[in-house]
Amino acid sequence: MADQTSKEMFKHAAHLFRAHPWHGVHIGDKAPEQVNSYVEIVPTDTIKYELDKESGLLKVDRPQRFSSMPPMLYGLIPQTYCAKRIAEICMKATGRKNIIGDHDPLDICIMTEKPIAHSNIIVPAVPIGGFRMLDGNEADDKIIAFLKGDLVYGQWRDISDVPPSLIERLKHYFLTYKDIPGQEKHTCEITHTYNREEAHAVIRASMTDYRTEFGHLQK
Repeated sequence: MADQTSKEMFKHAAHLFRAHPWHGVHIGDKAPEQVNSYVEIVPTDTIKYELDKESGLLKVDRPQRFSSMPPMLYGLIPQTYCAKRIAEICMKATGRKNIIGDHDPLDICIMTEKPIAHSNIIVPAVPIGGFRMLDGNEADDKIIAFLKGDLVYGQWRDISDVPPSLIERLKHYFLTYKDIPGQEKHTCEITHTYNREEAHAVIRASMTDYRTEFGHLQK
């Protein structure tokens, strides 16, 4: 009887309290082909916001250091984590050693034809590729996707369908978004642009890393 009462309390509590965007939002039953995404910043933001991993609230990270702003929605994939398996994929692909995961949720960029003006929302996204990015010795992959049902971008099936000019614009943003004005050498490096199949493999690996690190939260 006591166990049943506890279950009912937790069931009702789920409707009373806001879910944690990283741990409390399901990645989606169709992952990695389709994933839920939590949007942290939108193209009009001149401030970089990011999820506070402890509280689940959106916080100010820093002002954007240059005039360039994110060219599309940018955020994270819930219930993912970049650790051992993400690092192993990166080392195998690059031939480098001593790479570690950045110990954050997997990042995602989402293309939409219709403008979405505010963040702190859940967006269903369809991954079609990604960037293998290194920040020092940390693997910091960026999954590239489009909004599910998008009338313009929804026709694309792979990153090879994306115009090269848009890929270059995305690369420029990520290669400079952590730079300090006047700094000659980029902090970040993109070693590969990978396709839909590899993006799915990266997402699966991050899901496994998440279950290894945070599986106790799902019991």
